[in-house]
Amino acid sequence: MNAFNQAILKRRSRYELSRETTMTDSELQARLAETLKHMPSPYHAQHQRMVLLLGEKHDALWDIVLATLKKRITPEKFKKTKEKIAGFKHAYGTVLFFDDWPTIEALQAKFPKAKEKWELWANQSQGMAQFAVWTMLADAGLGASLQHYNPIIDDEVEATFKVPKGWRLAAQMPFGKPTGSPKDKTFKPIEERFLIRK
Repeated sequence: MNAFNQAILKRRSRYELSRETTMTDSELQARLAETLKHMPSPYHAQHQRMVLLLGEKHDALWDIVLATLKKRITPEKFKKTKEKIAGFKHAYGTVLFFDDWPTIEALQAKFPKAKEKWELWANQSQGMAQFAVWTMLADAGLGASLQHYNPIIDDEVEATFKVPKGWRLAAQMPFGKPTGSPKDKTFKPIEERFLIRK
């Protein structure tokens, strides 16, 4: 098995994370930037955006999520939710994924016949960016998971972290050094999912 496939196999949802990392912040920043730079996008739109949150900024994100959810769920459910969010906050950092919507709208106007397809194309290329970052982190010995507390946190995230207008939040990825093993998972027969025609 080659190194690329080995890296893919390392990518799992990891929830037991510590405030440790396997690389310096500058190395992390450089690897994230390089990964983002080379992500495919329709018409080479380069609409994917990322914000790296570390230290107090990382903590602030999960405080926002917790406070937002507290207003929306029952006290009985909140106890379990609080524990879950505490786990994300206990990680080393968080990558926020965004789409720059003005870039997408400009291309919708330029290519009106494809306007209806842009939401799908944006989601596809956003997914590639998330997968690439997640796999890069796993290959570096870090665990992560993908969370979606948007859009209920969007306004506060934009204000707190000075996110440019027009950036639409797509996902949140807390990461850190894993402290436990991933859960076992089962797979459907690959023959049901992968067909070959000659």
